[in-house]
Amino acid sequence: MNPARHPSKGPASAPALVPVNALTATSFTASSSAPASSASSSPASSAPASSTTAPADERLRRWRLVLGGEAADGTGCTLNGQDAAMDGALTALYGRGDGKGQAGKDRSAGLGASAPSVARWLGDIRTYFPSSVVQVMQRDAIDRLGLSTLLLEPEMLEAVEADVHLVGTLLSLNKAMPETTKETARAVVRKVVEDLEKRLATRTRATLTGALDRSARISRPRHHDIDWNRTISANLKHYLPEYRTIVPERLIGYGRASRSVKKEVVLCIDQSGSMAASVVYASVFGAVLASMRSIDTRLVVFDTAVVDLTDQLDDPVDVLFGTQLGGGTDINRALAYCQSQITRPAETVMVLISDLYEGGIRNEMLKRVAAMKASGVQFVTLLALSDEGAPAYDREHAAALAALGAPAFACTPDLFPEVMAAAIEKRPLPIPDPV
Repeated sequence: MNPARHPSKGPASAPALVPVNALTATSFTASSSAPASSASSSPASSAPASSTTAPADERLRRWRLVLGGEAADGTGCTLNGQDAAMDGALTALYGRGDGKGQAGKDRSAGLGASAPSVARWLGDIRTYFPSSVVQVMQRDAIDRLGLSTLLLEPEMLEAVEADVHLVGTLLSLNKAMPETTKETARAVVRKVVEDLEKRLATRTRATLTGALDRSARISRPRHHDIDWNRTISANLKHYLPEYRTIVPERLIGYGRASRSVKKEVVLCIDQSGSMAASVVYASVFGAVLASMRSIDTRLVVFDTAVVDLTDQLDDPVDVLFGTQLGGGTDINRALAYCQSQITRPAETVMVLISDLYEGGIRNEMLKRVAAMKASGVQFVTLLALSDEGAPAYDREHAAALAALGAPAFACTPDLFPEVMAAAIEKRPLPIPDPV
């Protein structure tokens, strides 16, 4: 069996390597419409197909694609046609794990060093697998085979399937990118950014506009604008026991946010290498927030230095190419700068997006957070802003922030509008359950 493609010990456990599991599951669904030559063959499949034997053949085919072939996989199944081509694309990336590589190591790749070979492979995987799986395989190819330098060639960039992780890789290569490649890279990044904006912008604006309206209170509301929870709380002393009711002598209602600035939002983003996806999403959200007249948005990125990119918020692509992924981390220094820019603490939401691995002065960082909260700032700490699952983070610092009343948690892009709405309305944050 091939440990490089499937590290578990047999069919009793689910496929452990996500890329192969995902792509094989998808390919099986599509295979029903494939030509007859692509069907798997096995000892059982030599007989005429029947409804009782087909499921068994299909299971063998699935395990054969997952395990990677050779006698050790135990399936005895041979692949032909499209299935064989798919298997070749998988083998080129994940190898056969036969232990015959150099220095006794498993052979893990078959793409070779030439750009034409990689370009051909990129075309193959786009032919055989859906885009979501192609993105995972591309990411694995960059990580496992060191193909980052090939992304500096325009021809390679035009062949890849763009996603958030590819954008993060391109940003990390920004300084090494030749001029002939930069325009192509910007086009790739812009496509991803525009897709994200289409997905996130409408819901974000709608959610935050409602939150801004609700955060503005008026004393003479129209009936449909009455905030009944606050009105009842404010009139409890007017309770009439004999009628078992409250006489609301003072009404409290939702206002309507005017076009003047009502709230200030500061996005302070850690641009260390591990935060690449968070930087991409935060830049898109920053541009969306900046487009709302009732929110004054500031975007700051930092490593050991602090860079204010607020003047580039009208174009998130410019923001992204203004970042420099990698390097150290000085959260205290970044918070000091952001604190100096806050002019209306009670109307400010401060969002720190960082894994909290602090290279600066820890105690000073915590003092700044405490000072901002004491002044009325709504302080939100996001350990990650991405769909990548539970992040790695400094648990000691996260616990210290929680003790200050500023809980730190990971947030998906879909949850971010709700988090911001809660912060604007000064109500408890919708913290997701820990993974």
